Amino acid sequence: MGQYGNRRIICIDSKAASVGEGMLVFAAAHKKAEGMNLEQLAQWVEENRDHACHWFTVDDLNHLKRGGRVSTVTAVVGTALGIKPILHVDVQGNLIPVSNVRGRKKSLEALVDQMVKTCINPKDQTIFIGHGDDMEAAEYVKSLVNEKFNVKNIIISDMGPVIGSHTGCGIIALFFFGTEK
Repeated sequence: MGQYGNRRIICIDSKAASVGEGMLVFAAAHKKAEGMNLEQLAQWVEENRDHACHWFTVDDLNHLKRGGRVSTVTAVVGTALGIKPILHVDVQGNLIPVSNVRGRKKSLEALVDQMVKTCINPKDQTIFIGHGDDMEAAEYVKSLVNEKFNVKNIIISDMGPVIGSHTGCGIIALFFFGTEK
């Protein structure tokens, strides 16, 4: 059994991705520091995973085309017109397109608009912003969140290479706990 023979692991499908999964782990670590045991933490994650909101937009539709998420025509026309999709991860963990807006700035504002609609106690949680090599856009989203909410902590993080391979540079994602995913 070795040095860690008496340890237990509980596996939970987070139904989250990338920085959203990291947000759940971050919150669980804080709950652990507050005194929750393993079973309580597992229950907390299961109860709260459907409140871990993932809202994001991409700057270039061609990566979504390569991944089969949009057609060639949609990618070409959408890129030419400056169309930016607003997407989120649903309660089953599926990627769902929600709407399209015209222009990068409007797409970033749309992410914060979603937060306005569903965020639970923003001042009592850490908000996460993920980006794919676009710190300027991430900082812009951070400023919008700070304008709308009295949050105590916002963490900006790089998106990983797996997500980046599907979305390309320019992905911006906003993660928070809300009334619904």
